[in-house]
Amino acid sequence: MFVEQLADLIGAEQVASDPEALSAYRFDRWCLKHWQDWQGETLETPGCVVKPRSVDDVRAVVGYANVHGIAIVPWGLGSGVCGGIEPRGDQILLDMSAMNRVLSIDEENLLLTVEAGVNGLVAEEAVAERGLTIGHWPQSIAISSVGGWISTRASGQFSTAYGNIENIVYALELVLPTGELVTLGKAPRAAAGPDLRHLALGAEGTHGIVTSVTLSLRRQPEARRFGAWYCLDMASGFRAQREVIHQDWRPPVMRQYDASEVSRLFPEYVRDEMCLILLVHEGPSSRVDAEVAAIESLMSSMGLKEADPAVAEDWMSHRNNVPEWRDLLEQGLIADTIEVSGTWSQIDAIYQNVVAALKSVPDCVNASAHSSHVYRSGINLYFTFAAMPEAAAVMGDRYLESWDRALTATARAGGGIAHHHGSGRLRQDYLHHDLGEVGLDLLRTLKSAIDPKGILNPGNLLPPDHLK
Repeated sequence: MFVEQLADLIGAEQVASDPEALSAYRFDRWCLKHWQDWQGETLETPGCVVKPRSVDDVRAVVGYANVHGIAIVPWGLGSGVCGGIEPRGDQILLDMSAMNRVLSIDEENLLLTVEAGVNGLVAEEAVAERGLTIGHWPQSIAISSVGGWISTRASGQFSTAYGNIENIVYALELVLPTGELVTLGKAPRAAAGPDLRHLALGAEGTHGIVTSVTLSLRRQPEARRFGAWYCLDMASGFRAQREVIHQDWRPPVMRQYDASEVSRLFPEYVRDEMCLILLVHEGPSSRVDAEVAAIESLMSSMGLKEADPAVAEDWMSHRNNVPEWRDLLEQGLIADTIEVSGTWSQIDAIYQNVVAALKSVPDCVNASAHSSHVYRSGINLYFTFAAMPEAAAVMGDRYLESWDRALTATARAGGGIAHHHGSGRLRQDYLHHDLGEVGLDLLRTLKSAIDPKGILNPGNLLPPDHLK
């Protein structure tokens, strides 16, 4: 019944309910769902897919759903990897991809406003034509939406200098579960109570539907240079990165790979089982020159050995090339990446303990890591695991056990269990490590206050025991 009513409300051409159309929305890029589909499991489809073309469309659909108590699952461009999408047949899936306009580029104030469904690379290319950049380069930039960046608290590869999405977003427009519209963010900085933009940042579609976003821009860098350094082990590399940051240098990219990842990703640059640090420096020429000289002196003084900068340039040109899950499954592998973070005093133990924990999973054929986002007080780690069991039917068990052991080991070492991919359903049972039980109750209270009927993306983010 609601399919017909929605068609009357915003137009039949914007509402799809045929099986072929619905099938494309059964899941996003969560590896576990791809394995289930590959195994032949039947995955539920939404009751219908609605493609709004305007804020008024979104408000009409959400208002209708609120009145009738129908759940809505927001969909950006389907690039999520933590299980934020799991529609059911009695739910509306709201596909935001038709809201894909660049609304304005303000060169004087360095502001870009786009509709939430716009592709990230399209947004970047629009400002690049004006000599500007967003400075936000997630690996998924060509397949993710700007609204999705907000919803998952995304991070980009250049974050060490330019910040994460919460440092780049200027304002956003949000449709609340009642259908009301609110604009959050008005000035370069405000003390008008708590920053309500953060009700949307990281909420993964559970607090409202992001309809437009204003981002703070930068000018395109004048110069760019590359660097690379070998270190004996991950611990010595962490110390070197810490010193770079504590001396207040900010290379936008500073990535450290363990020996296993060097062998797998950069075989031409393997040297005596050493780890490898890659750097990208960019900005005004004089500052880049000063930064390169200072870091070269620092790295040498700490015993690191200079590597061919071409390895960093090679990374830059191929950095977003990743295999599809189905290709790995066909090879007998189930794999994923897990991004966590910790302070400088915690990070070596996190690295050692998580790699050991992953290797203890039966049929593990790879457990490795690199760092990719650096802060004054700590750093992240991006683990990669792969398992190759003889029986494809146990791949899912190996996958979930790998995640469990990695997140548990991270938490025991004091680290944070989620850095930039969001939480979804994959991490929801581990959120208590970061938030505590009182924090989870507070998040539940926020959800109940904002969405008392629980219509927005139910089952996502909060663990089931904390849902009402």
